[in-house]
Amino acid sequence: MSSTFGTLFKVTTFGESHGRAVGAVVDGCPAGLPLTEADIQPQLDRRRPGQSALTTPRDEADMVTILSGTENGVTLGTPIALSVNNRDQRPSDYEETTEVPRPSHADYTYLMKYGIKASSGGGRSSARETIGRVAAGAIAEKWLNARFSESAIVACVQSVGEVEAPELIGDVLTRELVDSNPVRCPDADTAKKMIAAIEAACAARDSVGGTLTCICRGFPAGLGEPVFDKLEAKLAQAMLSIPAVKGFEIGSGFAGARMCGSAHNDPFVKKGEQLGTATNYSGGIQGGISNGEPIIFRIALKPVATIGQAQQTVDLTGRPVELEVKGRHDPCVLPRAVPIVEAMAALVLADAALQQEYRT
Repeated sequence: MSSTFGTLFKVTTFGESHGRAVGAVVDGCPAGLPLTEADIQPQLDRRRPGQSALTTPRDEADMVTILSGTENGVTLGTPIALSVNNRDQRPSDYEETTEVPRPSHADYTYLMKYGIKASSGGGRSSARETIGRVAAGAIAEKWLNARFSESAIVACVQSVGEVEAPELIGDVLTRELVDSNPVRCPDADTAKKMIAAIEAACAARDSVGGTLTCICRGFPAGLGEPVFDKLEAKLAQAMLSIPAVKGFEIGSGFAGARMCGSAHNDPFVKKGEQLGTATNYSGGIQGGISNGEPIIFRIALKPVATIGQAQQTVDLTGRPVELEVKGRHDPCVLPRAVPIVEAMAALVLADAALQQEYRT
C-alpha cells in the first residue's frame, strides 16, 4: 500500500477510521525548527468533526501528541512521529455493511485488491486518514514560513452544489476571512446561500459536493522538477489523493481551453527587482516550475457517498438488498476539506523547496 508522500520532505500516514489511533511520521524536516503540539493543533481543530451543525456530529477532540523527533521544542532532524487517538468509535454502526458494499465507497475495491477490508468506517479509505496529512502539513507550513517569510497558503470554499462565489481576490484572502463563517466561503452573502444548500441536503438525508480554491502566495520562482515531477503534477497528485476529490485544475484550467493564445498568454512585466506577469492564467507555474506569481488551483469534491436515504444495491453474492446506512457523516465535506487542501499544498511546496535548496 502506498502510504508515503514526498521525496525529501516525506510523510507516511497510518491508522484506520475506527482503530485506536491515526497519525503520521514526518521524515526529512530540517533540524532546528521550533515545534510543539501548539503549532500543529490549530489546523487539526479546523479539520476536526463537530465544528458546527454543517458537519458530522462525531465527537473527537483530535488532540495531537508528538512522540519523537523533537527535544525541548526543537526538531532534531530525525523522524517526527505524530499520534491522534480515536475516542468516539462506533463500529456497530457498520454491521449491516459487512456483506453489503456501500454504493460509491471503497468497500468493494479494497476487498477485491486485498482480500480483506476494514469492518467499520472505511478503514484507510476514510477521510479520518487525513488527520495525519493535516498534522504533517502544519509542520511543513511552519518550515515554509521560516524559509519564506511572506509565504501564505489559504484555501476556501468556492462553490457548493449550484451556489458559486464571486471571483476571489487572492491578495486579500486570509484564513481569518475564510473562517468567518462555518461554510468557509469568504463572501458572506454567498456563504448564507451555501449554508442553506447544505441544510437542505441534510434535511433530505442527502449530500452535496462543490469546489475549493487554494492560493499559495510568496513563493519564489524555480520550484518544481520537470518533466515528470512538475510542480502542478505534484499538486495534482496531492489533491487527487484526498478522499472525495474528483477534479483538479490550475490557473485558467478548463476555461483556458476556450481562449485564444493572444488572450491567454501572460506578458512579463518588471515587478521591483524581478520579473513578474501582468496576468496569471498560468496559475503561477510555467513549464512545471513556479514563476513567482501566486499559485492558484481549484479542486472538485463529489457529494459524500454516505447518505441517510435507503438505497437499492446488492450484497457480495449479488442478492438485491435495500441498504440504509447508519453512522455519522458530513452532508458536505467542503468546509472541513479546507485545511486538508492547505496541508497537502504545504507538503508539496516544502518538498519542492528542499529539492531546490539541495540543488543550489
